[in-house]
Amino acid sequence: MEILSINIPAFSLIFSFIALSLWLLFQQKKGVSPILAILFWFGMGYYVFQTLTSDLTLDNKFFNLSRDLIVIASASFFLSFFKKKTWLFLVLLGGLSYLGVQYYLPITKPEPKSNNSATIEEIDYDQYDAYDEDGELLLDLKSLNHPKLDAVLHQYNLRLKEAFQPEDADITELDDYRIIDLPADQISVFDEIFKRLKATGELDDLEWNEKVQISPVEAQKIKPISPIINANDPDISKQWGLSPMKVGELYTYLKRNNIQPKKKAWIAILDTGVDAKHEDIAVNYKSFRKKYDRDGNRHGTHCAGIAAAVSNNKIGIASFAPTSDFVEVGSIQVLGRSGSGTQAGIIKGIIEAADKGADVISLSLGARSNSSRETAYKKAVDYANEKGAIVIAAAGNSNRNAKDYSPANTKGVITVSAISQTLEKAFFSNTVQDVKMGIAAPGVDIHSTIPNNQYAALSGTSMATPYVAGLVGLMKSIQPNLTTQEVYDLLHSTGIDTKNTTETGKLIQPVEVIKQLK
Repeated sequence: MEILSINIPAFSLIFSFIALSLWLLFQQKKGVSPILAILFWFGMGYYVFQTLTSDLTLDNKFFNLSRDLIVIASASFFLSFFKKKTWLFLVLLGGLSYLGVQYYLPITKPEPKSNNSATIEEIDYDQYDAYDEDGELLLDLKSLNHPKLDAVLHQYNLRLKEAFQPEDADITELDDYRIIDLPADQISVFDEIFKRLKATGELDDLEWNEKVQISPVEAQKIKPISPIINANDPDISKQWGLSPMKVGELYTYLKRNNIQPKKKAWIAILDTGVDAKHEDIAVNYKSFRKKYDRDGNRHGTHCAGIAAAVSNNKIGIASFAPTSDFVEVGSIQVLGRSGSGTQAGIIKGIIEAADKGADVISLSLGARSNSSRETAYKKAVDYANEKGAIVIAAAGNSNRNAKDYSPANTKGVITVSAISQTLEKAFFSNTVQDVKMGIAAPGVDIHSTIPNNQYAALSGTSMATPYVAGLVGLMKSIQPNLTTQEVYDLLHSTGIDTKNTTETGKLIQPVEVIKQLK
């Protein structure tokens, strides 16, 4: 159902133009001219007041005022040449007024209902909780001048908030994004609002700001093994994944060939935060914001230990780097204590990590989505790549196709599935055959760090992802200029088959990857 409403500022502007034009036409009529003058100044004053008190940015306010005053002055000046031909003057006035209505007061017709399954334009109101209640919509503006969009915003009393603030705005369009908070009492017209915003033609993209929730998988009880590895960490017998990934051979190769890092690569864990004081993380930890250096959940700390636990310190577990010279780990908190977050929050985290110089961005998170509409993720990944970061994301834990999950389905991301101790796809793991860059790592009963100097075993593609992130960090420390495609090609070409390679991708083999680096 269409809702009839008047965009007051735009209406006032058109009213002022008509009053000014008629004032010019009848300025010799003593009884009419003063009334038309009063109407013009009243309309113009009200328009200026409404614009200055609107929710637009200061730049937009003055841009709109300057543009509209110039338009009114120019159109009225043009009409003044036809004052002696009243009928022609009125025809031209009507035509110009009609154009003004079309430009400033756009009318959109309701789209016919489709018989197909729900699309992005159709909301399942029962799924309202799937969107961020503080900002349900992400908009990518074509330009700062958007009168038709302003008309819709005024109609529904909506506000635009700046979404992202990348440091290098000249290499991305992320600074063009805005967030809209849709009032809950308007839920019945959410679908209509979406269609009206889209119909303005002033947006490059419009998508829902979906919620993200990590879903831990209960760890299985797996018999401990003792991988052959030259490390003194007491819990390596609980790290079964080190054996199929031949981490012992990796340590031997690095030592025997005196492989030295060209830099200390920084791995950013975008998660629930990281316990920066953990005994098996602290030496390898790099802090950027104190509020990120704690973890009220444990998920983020667990991932950080997998990626970059301190090896050979006679404490806890080991990671791919045999010493602390190769990698360091840091935290960008994008999920709360409950493990929930939003798409916009994750994108902000990607931007922040890239701006702080992350070499690797590890995303052990995601949600069911649609690859055709997650353009904001794509722009964030492109931005990170441009800044030199490689983005690794979990495939998801729903035993479905990762192409339907974001950010796993985002182009430019290396997507990680999980395998079990038998080298089979973990029963929960999403498959990666339909994403561009799919790879596999251990993800069942993974023993790692949790807050307060504790350790625990968790399962999920969340656990497989930091294994890949840790290896990519090691690669970037030795060869810092590697691109995402180069990294994936190395991981894929040196990986070994699993029992479900088509669905999982190849299992990473760190020593074989490092051998290929020049």
